Amino acid sequence: MIHIKTAYPKFRKRTKWLQDKHNSTFIQWLRFKVQSELEEDNNGVPENLRWLAAGPNMAVPLYRSYLIKGIKFNIKAQDDVRTTQNSGVYLLAQTMQVASAKDKNPILSNMGFYGVIQEIWDLDYQKFTIPVFRCDWIDSSGLVVDELGFTLVDLSKIGHRNDQFVLASQVKQIFFVDDPMHRGWSVVLSMPNREYNDVIGDEVLGDVIIECEPFTRGMPNVDTFDELVGELGGQNIRDGCEDIWIE
Repeated sequence: MIHIKTAYPKFRKRTKWLQDKHNSTFIQWLRFKVQSELEEDNNGVPENLRWLAAGPNMAVPLYRSYLIKGIKFNIKAQDDVRTTQNSGVYLLAQTMQVASAKDKNPILSNMGFYGVIQEIWDLDYQKFTIPVFRCDWIDSSGLVVDELGFTLVDLSKIGHRNDQFVLASQVKQIFFVDDPMHRGWSVVLSMPNREYNDVIGDEVLGDVIIECEPFTRGMPNVDTFDELVGELGGQNIRDGCEDIWIE
């Protein structure tokens, strides 16, 4: 962020503008920074960082299910043909909250996001892969806490359409149960993570193995997503979270 403030001194006090600029130019900055470091000292840049700067393979495999740290995640379409549910996710992230599009003094605070996995992508960086989830995130207008402290969501109210992706390692699995008292609303439940073992021949766990779609999808340009969703005037922007290793 310092280099952006230096490059655009007139905007150094406009936090939201600086954050937006950082998000849109970070990839280019990282590639340039890594290349510059390599020209000076070839051993000064970790190998993983070199591959990250180079970017992933543009052909991205899609999966119906993915197992991470013993927890199985499904896409919504997979849940629709199962009696179990594994597509609900919760993300706690530091967000920049603004009162309006013209708010120049946003507030940083932790905020919870509730979503449903629509696609599972496995980004291939040659030496390693990074799974990411494309989710439908519930808009803030579809989220309430009742008098008993239960969180209720309206799964039909989708928001954050220009910020759908999340690292698989950042989310916690949750479950949505229809609320019999409030039509169209679901109660959010969080349970101890269920660990699966890959047991061949086990009918219950037979679909634990990663299931790949018979096709790959090219990665879309970020600008294309922005054009599709237009100027949404989002109230929240998810910031990055701390690194979590996938075992």
